[in-house]
Amino acid sequence: MRFYNENRVLVSEFNFSLPAELIAQKPLADRSGSRLLHLGAGSAPPVDRLFCEFPELLRPGDLVILNNTKVLPARLYARRSGAKAQPVSPRNPAAGEYLKGRVEVLLTRQASQEPNQWECLVRPGRKIGVGEQLFFGERDELKAEVTARGPFGERQIRFQSAPDFFAILERIGHVPLPPYIDRADDLGDRTRYQTVYARERGSVAAPTAGLHFTAEILERMRTRGIETAEVTLHVGLGTFQPVRVDRVEDHQLHGESYYISEAVAAKINHALDERRRIVAVGTTTVRTLESSASESASRRVRAGHGEADVFIYPGYEFRVVGALLTNFHLPQSTLLMLVCARGGKQRVMEAYQHAVANRYRFYSYGDCMFVE
Repeated sequence: MRFYNENRVLVSEFNFSLPAELIAQKPLADRSGSRLLHLGAGSAPPVDRLFCEFPELLRPGDLVILNNTKVLPARLYARRSGAKAQPVSPRNPAAGEYLKGRVEVLLTRQASQEPNQWECLVRPGRKIGVGEQLFFGERDELKAEVTARGPFGERQIRFQSAPDFFAILERIGHVPLPPYIDRADDLGDRTRYQTVYARERGSVAAPTAGLHFTAEILERMRTRGIETAEVTLHVGLGTFQPVRVDRVEDHQLHGESYYISEAVAAKINHALDERRRIVAVGTTTVRTLESSASESASRRVRAGHGEADVFIYPGYEFRVVGALLTNFHLPQSTLLMLVCARGGKQRVMEAYQHAVANRYRFYSYGDCMFVE
């Protein structure tokens, strides 16, 4: 879903130069020890802070919305039909090091439970055709067939029935670290690439703005009278989808599944009626709230399941979200466009230049920005 914007916006307007050494490869030992760039309201210049100061940046009456999705160990390694079973290479598959016959499969979305059908990305994908049989695990614990191919190399695969499918996935799957993290996942990523409030299984990427929170930070927020509520959006293929057009409005955004309970919808709408500020933790939360409100003539959040398919870029009029906590995003990405819509394109791009000049850590395991 997109909105009408009479001003043509070019994708190139969201480009910036980022030194490779600023891309965080590992998380900090202390979740809340990350830096926070505070972009206040109006024309105030950005202020360098620490995330541990975040509770004090909130206003009395703010309602902070968290995405409680839980990341699946969604990166799997399979052998093709006819290839001998062999252990997975300990070397980094992101660097292109594959065993003979080995295929990397990234599950991006469960299309159906019965049959167990998934959308996925495969590497190397050129030779993996419809009808191909894939075998996962050293003892072929899971088996699947490729059933369809998408226009950009996506696949659909159907797993054979396995009553303990998710238990097997937890055992043989790998944490789906983004491609800009140039290392193999390790045991520490099992906990650090999850938020402390992750509950609902289904994502293939973490809602990274939430990675900074600790139980102590959340308790400090409660002590200050700051309310919180949780929604669920399962991060899928849209996160990995590059923008392949020159004009922003020509981009087709993948939808991602979300859920808002009756109690949470009522809480959010009550806060809106009282003109209290809704603070979204992460772009996934923004898309959930704004997609839900876009389906309502009253401009209020609707309870239930839905597809977050609203494409937010400069010119968008926010219905729900009044402030945003977010990590730093890829150049020319839809997530950067969303942040620019919330904070103003020029101000946000200048803030990114400030972050680069002051050696902020970027992307999933990096630092964050609070946009008011």
